[in-house]
Amino acid sequence: MRALALFSGGLDSMLAAKVVADMGIEVIALHVKIGFGSKKDIEDILRQRALIAGASLKTIDVREEYIQKILFNPIHGYGKNFNPCIDCHAYMFRIAKELMSEFDASFIITGEVLGQRPMSQRSDALRHVSRLANDINEKLILRPLSAKLMEPTTPEIKGWVDREKLFDISGRGRDRQIAMAAEYGWEEYESPGGGCLLTDIHYSQRIKEHISHDRFDVEDIDILKFGRHFRLPDNAKLIVGRDEIDNEALKGIDSCKYIPVTLPVIGPFSLISAMASPADKELAAKIAVTYAKSKKDEVYDIAVGDEVYRATPFASKQDTHRYFFNA
Repeated sequence: MRALALFSGGLDSMLAAKVVADMGIEVIALHVKIGFGSKKDIEDILRQRALIAGASLKTIDVREEYIQKILFNPIHGYGKNFNPCIDCHAYMFRIAKELMSEFDASFIITGEVLGQRPMSQRSDALRHVSRLANDINEKLILRPLSAKLMEPTTPEIKGWVDREKLFDISGRGRDRQIAMAAEYGWEEYESPGGGCLLTDIHYSQRIKEHISHDRFDVEDIDILKFGRHFRLPDNAKLIVGRDEIDNEALKGIDSCKYIPVTLPVIGPFSLISAMASPADKELAAKIAVTYAKSKKDEVYDIAVGDEVYRATPFASKQDTHRYFFNA
């Protein structure tokens, strides 16, 4: 017997997989990569956490499709910020169902907890998600952490899993999950509370600002995660790294939409829209060097893509704030 577990790497998804794996069922932890889960590459961490939970990891990259089909056109709207939770969960379940035959899986596991999230984990919302995932009749979606508070699913009815070994957790508190983790001797797991950037107000504001000026592409998912963001007078976007983590992340982004701003002194790594006007490129050079270890009255040769602009720093970083967006 094999099951597919929707796997975020968070504590609830780890526990759900572990509960079922402990019943002698082979669990494949399916991580559906939409791009908004973390600011860093967590593939190795996910694999380690899946292993701790008694599962093997399979990642499927759906970022392009997610942007096109879900992010900007959710049938059931958004949560408090830019999070289309109901559509997102149903989308992930549909993907898992499509993959069941490929992995010879008999049912699907999720770490969802009844009442934990106000938009997507109310009892009526969970039933609605099941309808959207075409699972109302088959009842192949098992929520081990809250199963005893719900109608029995096919895996329970047919005896594939022991309902008595499932749980009746509900609400937003995490005490029982943390206690379960302690019983398992787990020390490596994500702090409870979720980590989707679409629920973050600042990241959501960056998305809204971006799409008011430009098309949103896969590379923009990561672009919006890092640095100070500026919108320049001729509409170019400038991103200036805050620290070494930002700098390295921005250097690693492969995009034809942006070009680097390279300083002759120690300072942040920056990117600017490739189609920026000469005036915006010159301003970008001036802003970037303002955040470097530069001297106020000195003129610097700054490379913006393949061009070189001569610029002096602003007298103060405060002078750059007129161009800030969600800095």
